[in-house]
Amino acid sequence: MNLKSMMAISAVVLSSYQAVAQKSTSPKKESFNVMAESFADLQVLRYQVPGFEKLTPKQKELSYYLYEATLSGRDMIYDQKSKYGILLRKTIEAIYGTYQGDKKTADWKKFQDYCGRFWFSNGNHHHYGNEKFIPACSPAYFQSLIMHCNATALPTAKGETTQAFWKRVEPLFYDMSIEPKCVDLTAGIDNVVASSNNFYEGVTQNEVEAFYNTMPTTGNAPSWGLNSKVVKENGIVTERIWKSGGMYGPAIDKICYWLEKAVTVAENPKQQQTLELLAKFLRSGDLKDFDDYSIAWVEDTDSKIDGINGFIEVYLDAIGKKGSYESYVSIKDEEATKRIAAIAKEAQWFEDNSPLMDEHKKKQVKGIIAKAITVIAESGDLAPATAIGINLPNADWIRKEHGSKSVSLSNIIYSYNVASALKGTIDEFGLNDVVKNRIKQYGALASDLHTDMHECIGHASGQINEGVETTDKTLKNYASCLEEARADLVGLYYIMDQKLLDIKVMPSMDVAKAEYDSYIMNGLMTQLTRIKLGDNIEEAHMRNRQLNAKWVYEMGQKDNVIEFVNLDGKTYVQINDYDQLRKLFGDLLREIQRIKSEGDFKAGQALVENYGVKVDQVLHNEILDRYSKLGIKPYRGFIQPRLRPTLTGGKVSAVNVEYPTSFFAQMMEYGKKYSFLGVRN
Repeated sequence: MNLKSMMAISAVVLSSYQAVAQKSTSPKKESFNVMAESFADLQVLRYQVPGFEKLTPKQKELSYYLYEATLSGRDMIYDQKSKYGILLRKTIEAIYGTYQGDKKTADWKKFQDYCGRFWFSNGNHHHYGNEKFIPACSPAYFQSLIMHCNATALPTAKGETTQAFWKRVEPLFYDMSIEPKCVDLTAGIDNVVASSNNFYEGVTQNEVEAFYNTMPTTGNAPSWGLNSKVVKENGIVTERIWKSGGMYGPAIDKICYWLEKAVTVAENPKQQQTLELLAKFLRSGDLKDFDDYSIAWVEDTDSKIDGINGFIEVYLDAIGKKGSYESYVSIKDEEATKRIAAIAKEAQWFEDNSPLMDEHKKKQVKGIIAKAITVIAESGDLAPATAIGINLPNADWIRKEHGSKSVSLSNIIYSYNVASALKGTIDEFGLNDVVKNRIKQYGALASDLHTDMHECIGHASGQINEGVETTDKTLKNYASCLEEARADLVGLYYIMDQKLLDIKVMPSMDVAKAEYDSYIMNGLMTQLTRIKLGDNIEEAHMRNRQLNAKWVYEMGQKDNVIEFVNLDGKTYVQINDYDQLRKLFGDLLREIQRIKSEGDFKAGQALVENYGVKVDQVLHNEILDRYSKLGIKPYRGFIQPRLRPTLTGGKVSAVNVEYPTSFFAQMMEYGKKYSFLGVRN
């Protein structure tokens, strides 16, 4: 999965989007406001669902059922990020919804901002940096809010007074020593114990690894541990499975309720089978059922309505085993699919001509299904902050034997692009008019192409050597970063290839140069706006981008391939040799693939720690100062559209899409409608 930022309006995505939007009964592009609320370091955006009105009544009904299934799992991501997550969320919901005091004070604004940050991050750990954040208002003020809201709305324990409740929750909100970091990837420590997510409790990293070492990991083995919490009961390490009748059972049962309704209006037998297998997995918790579902999902190539629901990506787990809950439902974007499909069609050519060692190349690249999608709604780890490209399944053996699906989220990209066009980052950090104009003209298309290749051929490329165990066991807490770096490098290597001109997905090599300019500028400089001064880089995607950019910078110093330039007291990066830079990207790609194929932990650790983690504090200070003067927010996420059904005789007779304008109102709506898990008291 990839979380790259956009920088200009993509002519390819924009034109296809407009063509559909202008025929839609939804607000036209000219009247639809992408921008919504902003607070703290966050900008909330909105997106449309062009083409929804053109769906058949049956497809709309299917979309509605999958939409409800998507949102029904929302509680789980709060609990996964912290065992106190739902308790804290229900506390702020009670205050926000029932406090009757003065809401025009500076303190109330601070509390409101905290609510926004909490909802945006699905808890009280920053959605990107993973560090705990606390309310800017004082504990005394927060206590006054609790004492003057409706006490019956608070998630108190049985017989607990409001005062006792406050005494219990105050340190959870304010004490930075309690759950300081959701995911801690620091080298040389117990990453399981140091990470405060709710994937493990009462166990050490060594105990977890020993527990899973007893399970086979070669061949077609399941992704052990993907859907469970590991605990110690009576001195024995064991799992609490996320399934019907198990941990998260009430939320999972609600998802299955809607999935089973979706089965009745499936577009075709293959989609019906896929939905049935998903419900079967969620009920059983058996990871072999998950693999059966994943294979069926990959093989469903005809359905217009699609999506995922379950425990998928492992970025929230420091040792890369536990899947965060995430879900989306979507419509195939036929026009925008043409570009990504053209790339997927040539997947074998890309594999055969890559700079990888021959023994690390796939002899036969199986069924990469590539398409662009129009998102209807997202939930869990995909919302409010979302990816722009997704490639699944994650299991290497399924990719090898059955292929994968690669999707580009076209309407999400469009909204990002509109918002990005309003930013001044390019003018502030671009070296000169040539670089700036090239990025403004081609930057979004370049980024789209890079994302397409990252997801479509990047994650699908290469193979693990026979007998080498899965990367979560061999590369451990570095696996996610190295996999994202590898996929990025595939896109970076091939965006400078004549092949993209030949298959007519790129008009000129200026597109490739725009992506190189953007990527190096971001990897070495501008992405640092996302972390606090003095911090090192923790998030896997940020580590990956700095690793790639810093490695090629250092390896190319002898030939001055990239250099830092100081003009009028400001630092810029300048690429002097694009062809040599491409070669360096290829060299690094070959090495990272070797590390993955051979399971070389020490080499992988050295790459990440030496190039991806440490930050030049002097440069970081300068970048933060320059960025602060632009008045823009470094992070963006979305309000979700709402599907509104019309019921006739108790059955869905019509479905319309609505576009809420308030993030805060939507979070309160979701808290009331999609709260199925109890509070841990």
